[in-house]
Amino acid sequence: MMVILGLLTSFLSFLYVIAPSIRKFFAGGVCRTDVQLPGKIVVITGANTGIGKETARELARRGKSLHFHVHRAAPPAFLTARVYIACRDVLKGESAASEIRADTKNSQVLVRKLDLSDTKSIRAFAEGFLAEEKQLHILINNAGVMMCPYSKTADGFETHLGVNHLGHFLLTHLLLERLKESAPARVVNLSSVVHIAGKIRFHDLQGEKRYSRGFAYCHSKLANVLFTRELAKKLQGTGVTTYSVHPGIVRSELVRHSFLMCLLWRLFSPFLKSAREGAQTSLHCALAEGLEPLSGKYFSDCKRAWVSPRARNNQTAERLWAVSCELLGIQWK
Repeated sequence: MMVILGLLTSFLSFLYVIAPSIRKFFAGGVCRTDVQLPGKIVVITGANTGIGKETARELARRGKSLHFHVHRAAPPAFLTARVYIACRDVLKGESAASEIRADTKNSQVLVRKLDLSDTKSIRAFAEGFLAEEKQLHILINNAGVMMCPYSKTADGFETHLGVNHLGHFLLTHLLLERLKESAPARVVNLSSVVHIAGKIRFHDLQGEKRYSRGFAYCHSKLANVLFTRELAKKLQGTGVTTYSVHPGIVRSELVRHSFLMCLLWRLFSPFLKSAREGAQTSLHCALAEGLEPLSGKYFSDCKRAWVSPRARNNQTAERLWAVSCELLGIQWK
């Protein structure tokens, strides 16, 4: 036993010595576009922490105040991007927004209440936003839950399906006309490489017959890819494009519901992406020029990536769309 522990300790020590080289390899792609966002309106869900917070920080930085003269006799006009942090915990949101405002010198980082586990909250957020803003250029569906014990949302949906898929499905539906009116516009949906292990089990979509917290997360991430794929088809010709994203394996609070995952994350933290590194592919899909022909595709490390055969199944995507509309009580053709 002592020999095994000694070997394990030596191996871990070796890993930590070479950690900088490994970290450099796993850091992944970098968003290299210099596109700026004066006057643009952005909504990011779950941006009070982690990847979402770093995405909001960079978008706010690119949208800080610029001024120009409309004509010689006119006073300067100011264009500042407004970045909305839409999150469940408003206090944490305000703390994040205050930090981002100080860091970027962009005062227009705003916080609004949004609980994706409650369709009433989603509708209230959308109603308030549409009354407040006449445009929306970028919607980033970033928030999510991972490996939760079996539970249901306020509307009776299994939590992973309800928050990760149905919540963002409804939010996008409610904001879509504003996106179309503001075209060119983009929708970015955060998924994960674990969509490969996912399956849309229509006979047990809510996990009531058989439930695994790990696979429930995988199923919801597959749903994100399929939603993006079908959404792109329905958006053709509107000027709105959409992309699904694998951010990488990132040090974040997402694993908080699993003791084992928290332990593994702590053990291997030197090799995981930082939140800033994890935000790069979201930023690439939100900003990079020339991505329009790739609407509906899946990205990792700032480039198009392979998806599983299940994620390419058009029949499954169409059926999931129809079932999602039925569950949410909406009509979206």
